[in-house]
Amino acid sequence: MDKTLQDTTVAAAHPTIYLKDYQPPAFTIDTVDLDIQLQSDHATVRGTLTVRRQTPGALVLHGRDLALQAVAVDGRYLQPEDYQLTAETLILPDVPDQCTVSTWVTIVPQTNTQLEGLYQAGPEGNLFVTQNEPEGFRKITYFIDRPDVLSVYTTRLEAPLTFPTLLANGNLIEKSDLGNGRHAAIWHDPTRKPSYLFACVFGDLAVMTDQYVTSEGRQVALEIYAESRDLDKCHVAMQALKDAMHWDEVHYGRAYDLDNYMIVAVSQFNMGAMENKGLNIFNTSCVLSDPQTTTDPANFYVKSTIAHEYFHNWTGNRITCRDWFQLCLKEGFTVYRDQSFSNTLQSAAVQRIDDVSSLKASQFAEDAGPMSHPPRPDHFVEINNFYTATVYDKGAEIIRMMATVLGEERFRAGTDRFFADHDGQAVTVEDLLDSLSNGSGIPLQAFMDWYSQPGTPHVGGSGIHDPVACTYTLTLHQSTAPHPEYPAPKALLIPVATALFDRKSGQPMSLIRDGQARGQSDLLMLDQEAQTFVFEQVSQPPVVSLLRDFSAPVLLDFDYSDDDLAFLLAHETNGFNQWQAAQTLVNRVLLQQHAANVYLDAVSTAFVQAAATDPLLASRLVDIPSENYLASRISRDYDPVKVMEQRQALLGALARRLTDQLPVMYAALPLVPYVDDAEAMGRRALRNVVLNLAAQAGLPQAFDWAERQYHVASCMTERLGALRVLVHHQAPHASALLDDFYQRFENEALALDLWFGVQASQPHADVARLQALLAHPRFDLGTPNRIRAVTGQFSQNPVNFWQPAALTIYTDLVRTLDARNPVLGSRVLQQMGRWYTLAEPARSAAKAVIDSLTGQVHSTSVVEALENLQRAG
Repeated sequence: MDKTLQDTTVAAAHPTIYLKDYQPPAFTIDTVDLDIQLQSDHATVRGTLTVRRQTPGALVLHGRDLALQAVAVDGRYLQPEDYQLTAETLILPDVPDQCTVSTWVTIVPQTNTQLEGLYQAGPEGNLFVTQNEPEGFRKITYFIDRPDVLSVYTTRLEAPLTFPTLLANGNLIEKSDLGNGRHAAIWHDPTRKPSYLFACVFGDLAVMTDQYVTSEGRQVALEIYAESRDLDKCHVAMQALKDAMHWDEVHYGRAYDLDNYMIVAVSQFNMGAMENKGLNIFNTSCVLSDPQTTTDPANFYVKSTIAHEYFHNWTGNRITCRDWFQLCLKEGFTVYRDQSFSNTLQSAAVQRIDDVSSLKASQFAEDAGPMSHPPRPDHFVEINNFYTATVYDKGAEIIRMMATVLGEERFRAGTDRFFADHDGQAVTVEDLLDSLSNGSGIPLQAFMDWYSQPGTPHVGGSGIHDPVACTYTLTLHQSTAPHPEYPAPKALLIPVATALFDRKSGQPMSLIRDGQARGQSDLLMLDQEAQTFVFEQVSQPPVVSLLRDFSAPVLLDFDYSDDDLAFLLAHETNGFNQWQAAQTLVNRVLLQQHAANVYLDAVSTAFVQAAATDPLLASRLVDIPSENYLASRISRDYDPVKVMEQRQALLGALARRLTDQLPVMYAALPLVPYVDDAEAMGRRALRNVVLNLAAQAGLPQAFDWAERQYHVASCMTERLGALRVLVHHQAPHASALLDDFYQRFENEALALDLWFGVQASQPHADVARLQALLAHPRFDLGTPNRIRAVTGQFSQNPVNFWQPAALTIYTDLVRTLDARNPVLGSRVLQQMGRWYTLAEPARSAAKAVIDSLTGQVHSTSVVEALENLQRAG
C-alpha cells in the first residue's frame, strides 16, 4: 500500500511542549536494523525494530514526509484498520509487550532541501548525507524519535557503484558487490544511542587516514572524507583530532571507545558540525583549512570544532540528554571543554577574551531581545529555534562557574563521578549537578537557578576604605530584569573573582578576609540581592578588580572612576582583565557620553606596550564594540546613524592618537613565511589591526602598505586583512583587487564566501550592493555558508540593514527559505530581533515589513520566530 502523508497545520503538528509534562515513552527500542537502498530518484527504507514495553499505552512511532508501503508486527502484515496514520505519527494501539515491528517506506532525498533527515548534499548528485539532530531521523523511517530511546543499530546501505563511499555508525561488518551495478555495506554500532546520533553517507569521496592509540591501548583508525580536490586541506583537522583525543585522556580520563573515528566534510550543511557516534558530519568550513584559503580565525575554529565534536563522544553520546529541554547539558558542558582545549592553542587570556567577546555579542544580545530564554527552557514549540547562544555559550559559562567554585581537583572528581554514574544513560541537568556535588563534596544545586531563568544579571556595587580600621568594605548587589514569562527572577549564586591593587605601586595586594589569608585573589560568593565583604589589613585605598577572568556571565556596573579603569588597564596582571577595563571605558564613552581622553590615553599606551610583548593580546586591547553590540545595550530610541557616527569618531580619534607609532609598529611586523602557531598568529592579527588603524588615521602610505601586503601575502589572513582595509575604506584600487581575489579563488567555495562577506560587511554597502550580491551567479540558496556570508555580514552594518528596502529583501528571502530550508529561514529572520528598540519612524517601518510575513510563512521554525519578534513589540 502507498500512503502519502498530507500536511496539517503548524499548530496541530507542533503544539507547545512543556518540560513539566515529560513522561517516558510507553515503549523503548532495543535494536534497530535499517536497510536503506538509494535509487536514482528516491530511496527505500526498511526499519526493523525490537520494541519493549515500559509503561501502559500504544506504540507511537514518529514519521514525517514518509510514504508508508507496509507495516508488520512479528512478521504479520497489518491492514489499514490495524493502525492510525497521521502527518507526524504511526500509532499501533495493540501490540505485544515485546515484539518486532517492521516498516517499509519511500523517501525522496533528491528533493529534500531542508537539509534534515537523508538529503542530497549539492546539485551534482554524488553525495547524500544525514542530519538527524534534533528530529531528522523521523524523516528517514518510523521510530520513537526522542533522545531517551537508546538502541543498538545495524545498518545496511545499498547504492549504485557510482557511490563507492558507504558509511554508517560503528564498525564495518561486510561489503559486497551485488553484481548488477550496485553494492552494499553493513555497519554495526555496539553502543546504545538515540536516533539523533544516527548517520549515514552515500558518496564518492576521497579519504585521509591516520591512526591513534588510546591510553587504554586501543588502536583507532582515523578517517576524514572530503572531495578529492579538498583532501589536502584536511591535515589541520586530522592533527586537531589527535590532539583532542590526547587532551581528553589527560584532563578527563576519557579514552575513545570504538575502532574507528570518521569525519565527513559537506558544504550543504545547516550547522557547523554534528557529533553522530563515530561518524561526524561537518560543514566544510569547520574541517577544511589551508593557509592560502583559510584565515587564522577560521583555522582556529576548525581546531576547536573538531575538538568540540570529539568531546561530545562522552558529553553527549555516551551520556546523552533525556529530552531536548536538557540540550544545554550536552552543549554547555562540551563548549566549556572545547574552550579549555583551545587554551592550549593560544594564551588563556586571549582565549577568554575571544570567548567573552562572542558571549557578549551574541548571548547578551539574545538575553536583551525577543528570543530571551533560560539555558534550559521550560517549553518550546520548535526545538530547532533553541540551538542558541544561550544554550551553548551561557550553558558553558554555568559549567565554568561551577568549575571555578570547585577548583581543578574537585571538578575532576565531580566529572569522574558523572561519567561513572551515568555512562550509557539519558540524563538531566539535575543529574549533572548531583554528580558534581557528590563527587566533589561541595553542594552545587544552587546553580540550578542559572539554568531556569532568563536574562543577564546586573552586578553593581561600591567600595569604602576605612583608614583607621585598615579595612576595605566591598558592597555588591545584583538584579535581573523581569521577563514576561518569568516575572519574579531570583537572586543567583554569582562567583565574583576579586583582587585589590595598591594604588601607589600598582602591585596586587595579599588579601585577608574573615581572618583568613586568601592570596592575591579571592572568590566572593554573591548569593543575595546585596552583600558586604570586608578585607582586613588594608592600609591604603586600593583599586579593586572584579569579575576576574569573567568569573560569571553578568553585566558589571561598579562605581569605578574612569581613572580607576585606566589604572587597571595599566597594572592588571591578567590580560583578560586589562581588556575588560578597556571595554568598560570604551562602553562609557560610547553609551554614557564620558569624555574620551582617559580611554584614549590608557588604551593607546597599553596597546603599544603589549605590541612588544604579546601581539595577539595587543590586537584585542583596541577592540571597539561592534555597532550591533552597542545596539543591544540600548533599550529604546536606538538610532543606528548616531551609534555609527559615535563609534567611527572614537575609532578615528584612537587612530590619530597612534599616528606616530603606527609606521614603526607596521615596520616591526614584516611579512614572513607562514607558520601556524600562536606567536605568528598574533603578529598577523596585530599587523592587520595596525593597517586598519593607519587607514582610519588617513596615513598617506596606508593604502600602499595594504596593496603590497595583498600581493605578497603568504596566507589568507594577510591577503584578506589587506583587502578588507582597501574595500572598507574605499581605496582607489579596491574594485580591481576584489576582481583579482575572485579570479584567484572562484573555485574555492570557502574563500569565495570571504569575497561575498567582505563586500556585504563594507560600511558603505547599501541595498543595491546587497541585491547585487544576492543576484550574483555564484550566490547559492542551497548552500547555507553562502547565505550566511551575505546576510550575516550585511546585518553587521545596522545603518543599512534597518532600511525598509533591506528588510524587505530579508523577508523575501525568509519566505523562500520557509519552504526550502526553514531552519535557516528562522535564523535569517531572527537577525531582525531588535527592531522594537529603534527610534521612530524606523521602528514602525521595520514592524510593517516584519508583519508582512504574517500568513505568508508556514513552517514551525519560521512561524515561531516571527511570533517571538511580534511579541517583542
